[in-house]
Formats: sequence, C-alpha cells, structure tokens
Amino acid sequence: MIALRGIHRVFGRGDERTEALRDIDLDVAEGEFLTVMGPSGCGKSTLLSIVGMLDGDWKGEYHFFDHAVHKLKPKHRISLNRDYIGFVFQQYHLIDSLTVYENLDIPLSYRKISKPDRERMVGETLDRFDLVQKQKAYPSSLSGGVQQLVGIARAIVAKPKILLADEPTGNLHSTQAREIMELFQELNRGGTTIMQVTHSPDNAAFGTRTVEMLDGGMLATESRCRQTE
Repeated sequence: MIALRGIHRVFGRGDERTEALRDIDLDVAEGEFLTVMGPSGCGKSTLLSIVGMLDGDWKGEYHFFDHAVHKLKPKHRISLNRDYIGFVFQQYHLIDSLTVYENLDIPLSYRKISKPDRERMVGETLDRFDLVQKQKAYPSSLSGGVQQLVGIARAIVAKPKILLADEPTGNLHSTQAREIMELFQELNRGGTTIMQVTHSPDNAAFGTRTVEMLDGGMLATESRCRQTE
C-alpha cells in the first residue's frame, strides 16, 4: 500500500539547516496497524505529514497503491489525500468558524456523496462519539478533550482507506483514550489501515507493528500480537 524509499526532509538553510528525516525506508501493508515511536523531535510527525501528503517538500520516492506520489503535481496529491486518507492532528485543526456538525461534513463535501448520505454519515458519527448535543457548538467553546474527539470523528467520518493519527489520545483521559484505541482496533479489523504516532506504550499495544525512530532515522522495528482485552 505504502512504500517509502530514501525519504529525506530538511528544514531551513545554511547554518539554520535541520535534517528532520534522513534516508527513511518504510513499507506499510494494506490492513496493517503501525505505530511510530521515538523521542520528541525525532521526525515522527514530519514522517506522518509526508505519508498524509500534507508536506511535499522532500526528496526520495513514495508509492501509494499504484501512484508514484513523488512524481505527482500538488493538486493530484491533494486529491489522493481527500479520497483515501483521514488525519487526526495533534493540534486538532478544526475550523473555528464552523460548528461541530459542519466540521464533520467538510471531508464529505469534497467527495461525490449525496446530501442525504452526508447527513446520515455525520449523524451516525456524532452518535458514535456522543457528540449529538455538541453538534451546533463551535470549537472555541469546547474543552481540549472534546475538540480532540471532534478531530478524530472528522478523520473517520468518510471511512478512509488509511487513518493517520498524530498523538490521537494526548488530550483525553485514560478511559476515553482506551475507548478511542479500541475504536481504532475495530476500524483496523474492518479493513482500515492505521499509522499512528505516539509516546504511549499502551496505545502501541493495540497495533500489530512498532517502528522506532531516532534523530530522523529508523532505529528498529518490532512486530507484536495485537492487544485483545
């Protein structure tokens, strides 16, 4: 599904130049639940942004299904992102001028989905996350934890082929965090490929493979039995 070869990402120039990623090789199989771990600043979020096609200023080769992403124009990368990828951002990235309902409707509006189907999908997702009573609220009126739930709901409302999650439970209490990871596990068992960045060994235990990063490079990889309880 995903094949990265020699991915290199540099920020800045001259004396301010920072090598964020260096010669990353990574394969992610369809249906996998992959966790990326490592210390802060090691390049985890940068890697996720590249996989999610939100960052195009890198060198190397990236194959996504039968698409050579490194050869695509920005508009085609945006199209792939919209059609295949759901992204849970660490900093929410909700649209402040839109209600919770409207934030969930946005990713559906980019696709050829009828209005009745969009209403049904948003309604089901609001109910799934216990957000029905918040649907008319604006993000600024919500706690950080609720905003995180809205961000996760928005990422999955369109039933993406791959879900990318950057510290998805960072602002949730332990019970909510476990519920979200159980939801991710359920989605994965249903066929959704998941790639998450986390510092939490508990979150990593829900996946099938963990890769470790250090100083912009891959350090090690470990396959594990999925947590079931």
